[in-house]
Amino acid sequence: MAVGTSGGSWYSLAVRPGVPLALFLCAAALACKPSTTGGGEPETVKPTGGETAEARTPIAIYEALEALIADDKDSRGDRDAALEEIRAIADDGSPDYAFARAAVAGRVAEKRGLQAGELVGEAETWARTCIEREADYREGAATRMLGTLYVLAPPRLVEHGDSEKGLEILEGEVKAHPDRVEGHLRVAEAYIALGDPEPGYPHLCTAVMGRERLVRGDRKLLDRLIEDVGGEGVLGCAGGG
Repeated sequence: MAVGTSGGSWYSLAVRPGVPLALFLCAAALACKPSTTGGGEPETVKPTGGETAEARTPIAIYEALEALIADDKDSRGDRDAALEEIRAIADDGSPDYAFARAAVAGRVAEKRGLQAGELVGEAETWARTCIEREADYREGAATRMLGTLYVLAPPRLVEHGDSEKGLEILEGEVKAHPDRVEGHLRVAEAYIALGDPEPGYPHLCTAVMGRERLVRGDRKLLDRLIEDVGGEGVLGCAGGG
């Protein structure tokens, strides 16, 4: 899943010229909005210790880990423990299980560097499984995850796609659901990562206008992408600076 919420250590492994593996890995993990209780902050559960695996759902484990990452308080041990906890839970055939497993596998891979290959494959497998179980899971979260994976991960680490396929998936999601700001952000990220930023400018403008609808990690991604292209003034957004 540049998509980061915690900083520089994610940008250590180039998978294409100038494109770090962490771009996909963090994007995968941030591909959906956390569920909320009472309409406010994401529901979180302590990711290690205390409760048994049976007491927590995979999505709760995923969201607890995301809360730590967003606050820059996670460690490699937290990520490893979250993935092992999810793996220890029997697959119930739900899209929730598949999505959480894909996303947390991606988070662990961020910390593994050159040893991330099998984890990227795990993320691909479970993202595809999530889509098979529910095509529009969490308003396209798994679709954006898979499309971003294919754009940014090296072809040798995935089985069923490449950058062209990934861009097609992301563009299709935006075409089908133009109101989803996250989709526009992922398309813009893809074009920038592939070295052809200008087709992504309108999508960045849409994300700028919808900034308040993005979760915190996606707002950080938006800021980084704008910086990468030379600032908001370069975009030529209608009504922008």
